[in-house]
Amino acid sequence: MTFSVNTNVGAMIALQNLRETNARLEVVQRQISTGLRVSSAKDDGATYAIAQNMRSKVAGYNVVRQSLDRGMSVMDVAIAAAESISDIMIEMREKALAATDRSLDQQSRDALNEDFVQLRDQVKTIISSAEFNGINLIESGAEDMSVLASDDGTSTISFAAEDLSYGPPGGPGTNIILSEDATISSFVNADTAVSEIDTTIDNIGAVLARMGASSRRLEIQRSFTTKLTDALEQGIGNLVDADMAKAAAELQALQVKQQLGIQALSIANRSPSILLELFR
Repeated sequence: MTFSVNTNVGAMIALQNLRETNARLEVVQRQISTGLRVSSAKDDGATYAIAQNMRSKVAGYNVVRQSLDRGMSVMDVAIAAAESISDIMIEMREKALAATDRSLDQQSRDALNEDFVQLRDQVKTIISSAEFNGINLIESGAEDMSVLASDDGTSTISFAAEDLSYGPPGGPGTNIILSEDATISSFVNADTAVSEIDTTIDNIGAVLARMGASSRRLEIQRSFTTKLTDALEQGIGNLVDADMAKAAAELQALQVKQQLGIQALSIANRSPSILLELFR
């Protein structure tokens, strides 16, 4: 055995091992504190880059879901309004049909007309109120709407606006054939109103069918986007999440190795003092 006061090989080996243990201990402690095996590019550059790309897609699909949610809300409001208008049209038809009875006196017909006009004007109120986020799909002049369907914005889902407003005075509308000044104050007017309301009810039914199909499409896309986002987040977790049970076990082992390394370094540092015994 060679003893030297200039070079303590044992201490150098002990110090090197202790540094390695401390470095690994720092890594494991970071994994436990963050819950991530790869929390920065320094841990694993390739994996971190892949995870960041997937995180970008998740963020994009979160925006898509928000867009779909707004679109669904706009469509839900429009459908609710159209259903209410359809119900009111049935009531208006009832009033108009009653007013075609030639045995009615004018006072009775006027009473029916008063109810008819109130219902007619209520439709206008519903149409003007059928708005969500500044968008009204059933008013006159409404524009078609589109929502995002992909994380890069290249794919969208579009659906058409449906004009449920009355026609101009004395003229038919697009779907509501009645004019905005329609009355049933006379037999002729009532008879015409019944025919126009029958056509209107059919038209609104077709509108509701189209809007229902659009709403269903939005729901399907929303469900798919949610599942896709969940799958991406699971994939990110598989790439970067730490195995906490394994990390905890390794932490215990490294802490023991650290203590032993400190003890070994202490022993190695005392070795040169043995040389003093040779000179006594």
